[in-house]
Amino acid sequence: MTGTPDDRLRTPDPSRAAGILLHPTSLPGPFGIGDLGPAAERFLDWAQAGGQSLWQVLPLGPSGAGNSPYTSTSAFAGNPLLISPERLIEENLLGRDALWHAPGFPPGRVDYASVKAWKEPLLRDAWQGFRRAAPAELRDALAAFLSAPAQAPWLADWARFAALKARFGERPWTDWGPDLAFRDPDTLAAADEELSDEIAFHGFVQFLFFRQWAHVRELARARGILLVGDIPIYAAHDSADVWANQELFELDGTGRPTAVAGVPPDYFSATGQLWGNPLYRWDLLEEKGYAWWIARIRSSLAACDLLRIDHFRAFSAYWSVPAVDRTALGGRWVPGPGRRLFDAAREALGALPILAEDLGDIDDDVRELLAALGFPGMKILQFGFYGADSDYLPHRHTPNCVVYTGTHDNDTARGWYAALKPEERERVWDYLGCDGREVEWALIRAAYGSVAERAIVPLQDVLGLGSEARMNTPSEPAGNWCWRAPADAWRPELAERLRRMAELSGRSSPRPAEASTRER
Repeated sequence: MTGTPDDRLRTPDPSRAAGILLHPTSLPGPFGIGDLGPAAERFLDWAQAGGQSLWQVLPLGPSGAGNSPYTSTSAFAGNPLLISPERLIEENLLGRDALWHAPGFPPGRVDYASVKAWKEPLLRDAWQGFRRAAPAELRDALAAFLSAPAQAPWLADWARFAALKARFGERPWTDWGPDLAFRDPDTLAAADEELSDEIAFHGFVQFLFFRQWAHVRELARARGILLVGDIPIYAAHDSADVWANQELFELDGTGRPTAVAGVPPDYFSATGQLWGNPLYRWDLLEEKGYAWWIARIRSSLAACDLLRIDHFRAFSAYWSVPAVDRTALGGRWVPGPGRRLFDAAREALGALPILAEDLGDIDDDVRELLAALGFPGMKILQFGFYGADSDYLPHRHTPNCVVYTGTHDNDTARGWYAALKPEERERVWDYLGCDGREVEWALIRAAYGSVAERAIVPLQDVLGLGSEARMNTPSEPAGNWCWRAPADAWRPELAERLRRMAELSGRSSPRPAEASTRER
């Protein structure tokens, strides 16, 4: 055996990785919301310096009700608000003076209404700039994007849906009149002709989003960082997906849901969570070979390296609530598609690099499904201190899982700790060997030391922030999804602390200089 003991501790284990959970909207920057421009590249530089090899994001679609990425108006489209104005200037789609008069957005929080009011005209200016003077190379790239097989299942319907939403003052599709709501072919053809310019604009916006996202992915790969995407299991009712595929959902003759999704009472709510999404007609999806779901997984995996599926337990059985109910208490469990969906997806797509969000009311059927599929589940350290010998504590972990200090639905580590009961705090002290100071770093150390192959930490915990930095509080309809990292988030000393901890636990990626040497 060669090398010093310290050298051996620093040797990365290829089966182990560390990462950061950070949605792009939370990146710092001057334009009211994080985007796919220079701030994303600075984050990737910092993450690489910190020995990180995973960047987990939330769903990237256009945000819907409550600005939630989990109620997107499309399961396939990208969020226009994430498009970087600076990258548009670099491609000569906007003049260099376009950003001089950007409003003074509030620091540290996303004001979605203000950002949309400013950015949408900017994107329309970019569209006009493209039409006037785009070089042939960019025009060819747009044409290739619009005609690519990967876009065919969704792009035309999304662009049409977005144009019609604007025409009808953002009202839901069930209020567009029966001919449009139920997609009468002659009426759709007339709308396509009338709204052709608007439809073309929305196709162009999607081109911009995916072009910029592909650039971010290239930057990540060059730094040895894999992107972890996220898809909600359910589609929003007021979405292009439900409007264009009504037969696949439990809807009545008016297009409204007959039963909706949710979960029974849980850690977050005594009356359960009533999400309101229409439920799938799994029988019809199976008849069609799960084509819509396979297209969705294919599209998501084209944009990321691994894919987290939210609320995985619903593939085993899902909580069905009558649409007229005001809480989730009156729901019932209904069998889901089980492994049949994933067997069909594997046959169509090959290996599925999927992470399963297996939190909540989990029974043996869910565990058996997860084991049969071989997908890693999630272990949330915050959940481990409410009882004796919890499965969420590191000594109960298995290699095939992903450990988190917390997720976007949890309070930050500091906020969580501040709200604990005395006996729970004592359990934290005893288990983590800390006195409560820097409890977030004690949790990070415990996560990194776990046998779990992947450890992912919300950026808020690395920064040591309290409840003011919480991303989402389930069952609360307002005030979520707004947090943004401070401008000084990418401090070298934090990156070095992460790297040292990753090195000691066999999770570190090569240092930037080492990576450059190897590439040469």
